[in-house]
Amino acid sequence: MVSVDDLQIDDSKVAGDNGEVYLLHWLSIAEKAVNELTADVLKPEQAMLEAALLKVGSAVDPYPLPGRSTRQLVARSFVALYSKAETRRLFDTVQSFIKVANDPKPPETKDARVTALFIIGELMGALGSQVMSLATDVALLCLRLAKTASPTVLLRSNALVCLRKLLTTAARALTDSTLKDILKQCRGYLSDKAFPVQRAAAEVLIVLYPADDGNRAISDVESIVQLCIRNLDGADQQTRRSLARLAGHMLASTQVERAAPAEVPKKGKKEEGDDNDVPVPVGIQTEGPKLIMPPTQMLQVLSLQFNKAVASRKTRIGIFDFYATLLLTLGSAWVESNYAVIARHFFTEVVTSMRSTSSRFEILTVRKLVSTLLRDLIAVRMLSEQGQIGAIRELSLAYVRKWPAVMPGQSSPNPLVLVIALREIAGLLQQLGSAPPPVQDVLADPLVELLAHPTHSVRVGAAWALRCFTHSAPRRLAKSVLTVLETLQNNVNALVSPAAPAGVDKRALGSAYGLAALFSVIPEKPLYVSYDLSQRVLDVAIQLLKRSGEHDIKIAAVEVEVAWTCISSLMGLGPNFVRQYLPQLMILWRNALPKPTSKDTAPHSGRSDAEWGFLLHVRECALGAIFCFLQNNAALITLDVSRRISSLLSNALQFANAWVAQSEEARDPGIQSQADVPLLTREAMLRRRIYQCYSAIGFSSLTFSATEALLQSAVTLFASADSYLGSTMQAAIATSAGNFTSIWLSADGYAFGVSLLACPDAVPDPAAGEITDRFNRDTIEASMDNLITTPVLGSIEHDTSLLWRPFRFGHACPEPAPPATAVVDAAISLFSQLLPLQDSSLVTKTVAQLAEGYKSPKLERNVGRKTAVFVNATTAMMLALRVAGTGPQKQAREAFGGASVTNTITDLLREAITYGDVVLRDAGSEALGRLAGLAGTAYLTSQVTALVDQVVNNRNPEGRAGCALAFGAIYNHVGGLAAGPLLKTTVNLLMSLASDPHPLVHFWALSALGEVINAASLSYAPYINTTIGLLVKLYSMESHEPEGGSLGNANMAGDLPTYQITSRLIDALIGVIGPELQESSQKRNVILELVTQFLHEPDAGINVEAIRCIEHFLIFAPSEVDVPELIRELRSNMSSTRRPLKVASINALYRLVQRDALMMSKVGGDRLVEDLFSMLDDDATIEGVRSVITSWLTQTAAQNPSAWIDLCQRIMSRTTASQQATEAASQTGVFRDEESESLGVVASGGGGAERQTSRWRTQLFALQCLHEICRITVAAGIREHLDIPYAKLRGLATKRLLVSRVPDLIRMAFTASAAHVPDIRQEGLVVLRDVIEIFAKAPDPDYEDALFLEQHQAPITAALTPAFGQDSTPEVLAAGVQVCAVFVGSGVVKDVSRMGRILKLLTSALEQSKGFGTLSIGDLGQLSPNASVMLRISTLTAWAELQMASAQQAYLEDVLKPYRATLSTLWIASLRDYASIRVDSEVLQDPQSAALDSSYFGLGREVLLPYYARSWPRMLRAASISMRAEDPSILAAMDGLESPGIEPPSAEKGEKRKDPTAFFFPVFGLVYEALSHQSADQSSASGTMEMTITAIDALKSLVRPEYSGSAILEPAIFDELIGLSYRLALTEPALVQRHLVEMISSLALSQGERLLKPQANGHTSSDGFPADSPLSDCLRICSFALRHAVPTSRTPPVQQGNSFAERVAMINGTFAAYRSVSTQFGSKHREDLRAVAISLYSAFLKDELSEQDLVGPTLHSLKLILEVVPDAAVVEENSPYSRAVHGLLSACLLNLEEMRGREGAVPQLKSKNNMLAAVLMLTSVPVGVRISQVALDQCCYLISQRLTEVAELSLTAAHCAKTLIQGATAGNPSLQHCVKALVPGMITYVARVASLASDPNSLPPDLHLRAAEEVLKAFTAFYTSLPESKRMLALAVFLPVEVMLLDPTRQPLSILHVHAVAQLLTFATTTPVAFKEAAAKLDQPVREKLETSVRQAIAGNASAPSSQSAKPQISLKAF
Repeated sequence: MVSVDDLQIDDSKVAGDNGEVYLLHWLSIAEKAVNELTADVLKPEQAMLEAALLKVGSAVDPYPLPGRSTRQLVARSFVALYSKAETRRLFDTVQSFIKVANDPKPPETKDARVTALFIIGELMGALGSQVMSLATDVALLCLRLAKTASPTVLLRSNALVCLRKLLTTAARALTDSTLKDILKQCRGYLSDKAFPVQRAAAEVLIVLYPADDGNRAISDVESIVQLCIRNLDGADQQTRRSLARLAGHMLASTQVERAAPAEVPKKGKKEEGDDNDVPVPVGIQTEGPKLIMPPTQMLQVLSLQFNKAVASRKTRIGIFDFYATLLLTLGSAWVESNYAVIARHFFTEVVTSMRSTSSRFEILTVRKLVSTLLRDLIAVRMLSEQGQIGAIRELSLAYVRKWPAVMPGQSSPNPLVLVIALREIAGLLQQLGSAPPPVQDVLADPLVELLAHPTHSVRVGAAWALRCFTHSAPRRLAKSVLTVLETLQNNVNALVSPAAPAGVDKRALGSAYGLAALFSVIPEKPLYVSYDLSQRVLDVAIQLLKRSGEHDIKIAAVEVEVAWTCISSLMGLGPNFVRQYLPQLMILWRNALPKPTSKDTAPHSGRSDAEWGFLLHVRECALGAIFCFLQNNAALITLDVSRRISSLLSNALQFANAWVAQSEEARDPGIQSQADVPLLTREAMLRRRIYQCYSAIGFSSLTFSATEALLQSAVTLFASADSYLGSTMQAAIATSAGNFTSIWLSADGYAFGVSLLACPDAVPDPAAGEITDRFNRDTIEASMDNLITTPVLGSIEHDTSLLWRPFRFGHACPEPAPPATAVVDAAISLFSQLLPLQDSSLVTKTVAQLAEGYKSPKLERNVGRKTAVFVNATTAMMLALRVAGTGPQKQAREAFGGASVTNTITDLLREAITYGDVVLRDAGSEALGRLAGLAGTAYLTSQVTALVDQVVNNRNPEGRAGCALAFGAIYNHVGGLAAGPLLKTTVNLLMSLASDPHPLVHFWALSALGEVINAASLSYAPYINTTIGLLVKLYSMESHEPEGGSLGNANMAGDLPTYQITSRLIDALIGVIGPELQESSQKRNVILELVTQFLHEPDAGINVEAIRCIEHFLIFAPSEVDVPELIRELRSNMSSTRRPLKVASINALYRLVQRDALMMSKVGGDRLVEDLFSMLDDDATIEGVRSVITSWLTQTAAQNPSAWIDLCQRIMSRTTASQQATEAASQTGVFRDEESESLGVVASGGGGAERQTSRWRTQLFALQCLHEICRITVAAGIREHLDIPYAKLRGLATKRLLVSRVPDLIRMAFTASAAHVPDIRQEGLVVLRDVIEIFAKAPDPDYEDALFLEQHQAPITAALTPAFGQDSTPEVLAAGVQVCAVFVGSGVVKDVSRMGRILKLLTSALEQSKGFGTLSIGDLGQLSPNASVMLRISTLTAWAELQMASAQQAYLEDVLKPYRATLSTLWIASLRDYASIRVDSEVLQDPQSAALDSSYFGLGREVLLPYYARSWPRMLRAASISMRAEDPSILAAMDGLESPGIEPPSAEKGEKRKDPTAFFFPVFGLVYEALSHQSADQSSASGTMEMTITAIDALKSLVRPEYSGSAILEPAIFDELIGLSYRLALTEPALVQRHLVEMISSLALSQGERLLKPQANGHTSSDGFPADSPLSDCLRICSFALRHAVPTSRTPPVQQGNSFAERVAMINGTFAAYRSVSTQFGSKHREDLRAVAISLYSAFLKDELSEQDLVGPTLHSLKLILEVVPDAAVVEENSPYSRAVHGLLSACLLNLEEMRGREGAVPQLKSKNNMLAAVLMLTSVPVGVRISQVALDQCCYLISQRLTEVAELSLTAAHCAKTLIQGATAGNPSLQHCVKALVPGMITYVARVASLASDPNSLPPDLHLRAAEEVLKAFTAFYTSLPESKRMLALAVFLPVEVMLLDPTRQPLSILHVHAVAQLLTFATTTPVAFKEAAAKLDQPVREKLETSVRQAIAGNASAPSSQSAKPQISLKAF
């Protein structure tokens, strides 16, 4: 809590050692206090605080010169103070600071003018309207200080910043002349030498030219834009951004309505102009407001400057930055409405201009720039889904469809325009995900036609677009493949025709590209195309290769490329296709890649260029196919295949080397080839493929000589002067003239052969998704900035194989480098992978060759090539060392640890880190660090010493920066442990360098220090305080500010954001400090204050890093952060225009939601969730939004599901763009029926006001959220959400319950089902399924006997029907069938006649599945074979679920009964097919009853296997249910018969079948394999256990003779089954074991006597017991399970996953199975097996390890064991039965004896169980069995002892005694003997209880009361069994005892008294005479007590009826 005391400052601490830290802390506390204290509390302290702040800001002694943090805090404190408290002194405060700023010559150490200007600016910006009289003074002051004569850049830029803030609030107080001066000076400052001044001036001009000024002069706009463009060439990235903001602002301001002469322009006209000024694409003039500049003219202002011949590359890229900012400023609505204008402008004014087409590099640059704007900016961030659809239609209709020009006067679009249009269409299709019909209609034909375009890049672009198109419209895939294949065949046939049209060769190639691209879609969309096309394409390709030798070179080249292109694309189909053709392919590759002949290697071979080109081309095409094979078929690359391919690669490499060696043309690029592709390019393409193939196949099959040759070839290529492909003469001239600047600024597309691997930013990997910029710049800004220094640009036409290479859908079009650069990259990649695997001698030799290359004297005349070789060599070594670091360390140390290797590499790397090139510095420092990690301690020490010397002696900033980077890399890669002794040296040096004023030095020093902190981790703890102090100091230093330092330093600092690196350092420190942050308040406060300062910085990049620090801080000290304020801050960032800041805020919100979602709900509320949904809808590419919503929903949905449903409903109530487009194109075909009308929605969405739109992915996410809401709410177990009557009983409002939202959920599911996007349809069906499953049993609130969903049957049907429509897809159709089955099986409607359309849909799907071949379910047309199989599987699975549910829902029998025969056949056929597909065999296929076409097994295996794998357990379970029910149809199906009426081939009637059913082995094999895998996994997951139980259930039936015959008893099969059973019994939980023993029992009972036959090698024991018979194995399994059910000291007492109930059920089931199996041995072995069972049970009685009672619930199993058939043998004396009983009884008595005197839960439990077992035994054995009298006496004694002495067991003992006495009444002599032994103890016990009850101060425990009651009942039972003559004697014993329990004087009467009286009355009424006589003999006091008690009882009974009649009756309804 803050207080007034926090406003007091201690001057003595300011002057102390840590004065800066104290001042930062005090200012932070003061600001917080001002913000939190009330105005009344502040006012008394205001004067004091103002004075203190004024002193701090003015640097009055003893206060130091204010740094950046100080001035910001002082300014914010002043603003907060004057905003809350009195403003009387505001004027004086501003004047005071004006005086400070006006000081002409302040002392150097006390120059507070910058601080004064900053504070004035903040005060004027916030409160300027209150001190407008000072506005002119401040403005003039700022203008004066901003002049060039001012001493520092920092002061000048702050003067302009102050001026800008002044103009925002007090501009109207300035005179016109002052404003003119400001305008004039600021326009001049745009050309200032200081970049910070330029930036500040641009911001001032933005304020001076308001956006809504209708009087804007066009000349002002054009002049300022031209001025901005003129300064682009020398500007840094931040300055370019400021100039772009100014230019964009000026141009955007022209899109408002021009002001009428007599009217003042009104605010808000901009929006009206935006809406109304929509130029018609075809150029028709429309009426509307007149804008200052039409959009076309506005855009031309930039294009005219862009196309100027003098515009430099940097300027042209900067102009596109202007374009981007202009479009962002105009906004999404303007861009979407003017998309046609924008596209036309770029295509006509930019892409096709003379300047843009002057060279290949210019073409690619412009393509990249235009694509960046159209794709990354407009399409991704600005266009709505409707806009994306409109953009596709515009590009197609205006450009793509206009080729070829068929009408006179028409002209075809420029090929360059078509390339960009096609690429943009492809990107838009990927964004849409699912192309609506209108888009499909405008693209399907034009894309195929463009494959015939004469331009190579257009053909490739069309193929890529076609690939994306068919992926987003998969139903068009099959038709497109057939069309393109037919076109290809026609073109290929036309090649050899004399009358062939011109360009047929190019058309053929285009068709091949298109076909290959289409085939790459097939693995991703396998359900939409037939695989027979692949065989057809392969045949075509092979025929082309065969006939190519018959034609001339030109035709043959086309045929060869077409053939290998087709083969390459087929490689993507995977091993299942390629395997069968691999031998044929190996022959084709061998023919295409023969060993070089003498003619190939001989000089002057006489071959023409065309011949050489053809030979190179053939090899390159064949290698392309090999490369695709290696990428997609790893499973087929055996050692033999690898060796054979390596041999072919070696042949190709020898050929390439031979061509280079003998060709003179290869040495002189000046001679141009007449071929389309120069020979040098052909050779580069070939060599690139060779290197790529070697990298893909691995190096295990390479010989030493081949490895050496390969390394030499690679090094020669990228690091020698001879491999330079450019003009040597031009390079020498440029070198001598000194014209060379940097290879990164080259514009020839080759850049002296430099590798692009050195600069990964230049070539982002499309597979990596969105690139994260290390400086937190926007990705568009970063990509444009990187383009300036990217010397080589890629494009997909450089490597057409990427068209059919697998790519994740949604990623950008790949842009491979040109062949000349790509081969260098491939060589370096190969070198880096191969070198670390070699021995030290070869590494030494290779590194020496590398060193010779970059030191070659030939490079002195070619500086560019020398730099390129230097970069390539450094990059290659860095990558090689990186690979070595990830591999075996011993091998890497041997390879790189030798002195000769390290010395050579170190010379290279030392030069690299001190070089001026940042790429070399990065690569060199990383390589040096990795080398130090491999080379040993001595090398490490020497390098550190050398680097220290370098820093001390070298004052060059580049060298010092490189050394700093090297220090960080060394410590990072060596590791904190090995580099620990060097930590102090490293930290001190880096801290020293961090204080260097040069931006380059301190930026990289701080970066390296961050690496050191992260690597050192806890070892860095001693340096934390020093580092924090350093950071506070650096934050206050002028030299480290973005605008600080000298002119050169200030200009350089813009691209080196020091404060971002400082934030990262703080983040690293937080990680090191960790939990200590909670304890160390000083460190915590300083860190938090620094982070808070960075959060207030104006640079979004710094804010991003600060947010990451806060995220990390929250982990360790969450209580110190103001979370509500942080949430508000993050929420405001979500609306920022800076994308990285948005993403960082979203990530932070995710962390906060994970920590405390309820806090988020309180602070953010529903509005924050809506904002998140809106952000998701505006830009779906922002990662993390879904995670935030999902995490929030997961934590809060159970508490308030209705609120979340409301949010989702708002999303679902909107229409999607696809739906709008489809309805706009065609108003027919609207889905309407009476069921959909019941929902109250209309599918078309037409009529009425225009509905809001939403992206379909947002709706999909909303549906996924609905699914999660349902799942989470049900999992929470809150019953009222599912039961309205229950909720009403509890008095809860039903409005917010989940069940009350069922109509809304069904309505949203219907909305989804009518969508045009398949994904939404499918997710809608998921929600519908959730509703049915969750609420199927929910009662109707209005009708007692009805279910809630009955009234919703019609809407559910309506929601299901569209899934079966003609526009459905296989996946949706399958989901629809499943939901139909769920509804039918749910029990909502139990009358089959009322199930209506839902059952009809389900049965029609089944009827279709009966046929063979392709299906046609619903209105959907014929499906592909794969889709047909998938749907057949889905349908059968749905019916299987109905079969499974029929056990609980009896009505389903009526549903299933008509189709049982069909279902049985199809289920078994599917199981058979799955078994066949698992082994990839077609042996079991039978077309007559097959459910799957065998011709699709080879290719369809990979596609269909997942569907089968998910579904077969349910089909198996359904089949096993039918088997268990002995359904004849399932038996017929297993026999392969179609009808159960046909008798299967079997044994004679009455005999057991010998032969198994036809499909026994496939089904048994599946079951066995499933059990084997589950058992091996030992997984306890519920899904795994369910699978195991299903398999065992099936086995229960399969082992029966009617299915297995005697096959199951074959030794091999039976042994495997028994072994598996042992494993299951040992590893699986009790639930599985119970099913296992039931299966064993089924086997024993069904196979009967067959199991008694011993195995071939078996033997019979001496007593005739068949020990080796299968039946004995069954018995052993049961015994094994029982033995392992008893815990021992070696096994855990409770297995994982076992519940108590499951263990008990398993034990009982196993004993039952044991008994069933043992009965099969016959009477001869019956008693021996019974003895074994008794022995097994005795183990449970002896158990002391289990705390759970396993005996009590299993006693009936003991009774089962003891049961005997009527047989005289058991009652014989000393019979086996008698001995077994005596043995168990003795064991029980021994166990009881052992427990005597022991206390605790386990001894009591054991005693209790043994007593119960003994009594059960005595009462269960037949009467004639004689039992030892000694044992009986001991048993009775122990029971009596437990009754009288052990209170805890008294109740159990009483029960036992009662049971024995009651048993004695039946005449059992043994039990009668027990009576006289038990009665004395029972009497003693009653007397003891009576004595306890007589104590008035205490009552006996409830246990004793209940036990005494049992004793009394035993007395009564004994009494009633006596003959009349002996009852008198019995009463003489019982009456005195029971009278002891009487106490008639106690009120209320005790329980014992009531029970005793009841028993006495029983005696009296039964034998009144005997009772009277016995009572008369009692002592007088005893008799009186008896009489009194009896009279009381009789009187009470007499009055009971009258009193009872007065009581209210409970009505039946209340039950």
